[in-house]
Amino acid sequence: VVAEGRNVSVNGVAVLEGRPYLHKGLGVTWPGDWVAVASSLGVRVAWDRHLAVTVTAEPELRGGTWGLCGTYTDDPADDFVRPDGDIAAFAAAFGNAWKVP
Repeated sequence: VVAEGRNVSVNGVAVLEGRPYLHKGLGVTWPGDWVAVASSLGVRVAWDRHLAVTVTAEPELRGGTWGLCGTYTDDPADDFVRPDGDIAAFAAAFGNAWKVP
């Protein structure tokens, strides 16, 4: 899913603004000024089309997430686990560790 401003596409195909999209467990909805993407895996990402992003994971995923979403354990000590398994001391170092080209 690619979202840029008011334009959203799934696998290169445009999704019309305001029109719900559902295909193979992936849904795109338009709550208010936001764009929300939900998957059958239990993860929902919403974007305000500017800077704010929220990620919601279903309770069944507790302890089973990784990456920028954290480990979902409610333990602040493991919030900044880098890809190599070490803990980053600062949020910026954590985010930079997950950058991809």
